[in-house]
Amino acid sequence: MLHVALLRGINVGGKNSLPMKELAAILEKLGFTNVRTYIQSGNVVFEASHKVTAKDSERIVDAINAAKGFAPHTLILTQDSYRRAFASNPFPVDEGKHLHCFFLDRAPARPDVDRLNRLKGESEAFLLSGTFFYLFAPDGIGRSKLAPAVESALGVPATARNWNTVQKLASMLEGG
Repeated sequence: MLHVALLRGINVGGKNSLPMKELAAILEKLGFTNVRTYIQSGNVVFEASHKVTAKDSERIVDAINAAKGFAPHTLILTQDSYRRAFASNPFPVDEGKHLHCFFLDRAPARPDVDRLNRLKGESEAFLLSGTFFYLFAPDGIGRSKLAPAVESALGVPATARNWNTVQKLASMLEGG
């Protein structure tokens, strides 16, 4: 079965350096197959012969920590879950860098939607849908006051990808 692993905070600003060839080798040593990476920010598509669980995320984090000395937050999604994230996008966009999908570890129990609305810029829009949070920021994610507050307002760990990356990973899951 195919899966997507999203690692947070690697190869950003010269910190937590992890070349994708090394990341792929780590996953292969753990028994995963058909390991493919996309860009240098910790996006991996792979196959597993067993039902992947949170233990597998821990194994990946532990192996990276042993090899590189840091432990990146790692979220693994099944192909079906990833397809749901892709299909549930409420914001049709021509420019994928304007839309970000935040992949959440779990559905937030008590999201602070009032805070999110207060921080939302005039041109921004967002939608929380289960374990996915979509943020449309046409003026740029770097200018958004909402973007850096998403994780704390939702109260769950998250990792975000722009829509260009989301689309590419979806294509990789379909064999592209």
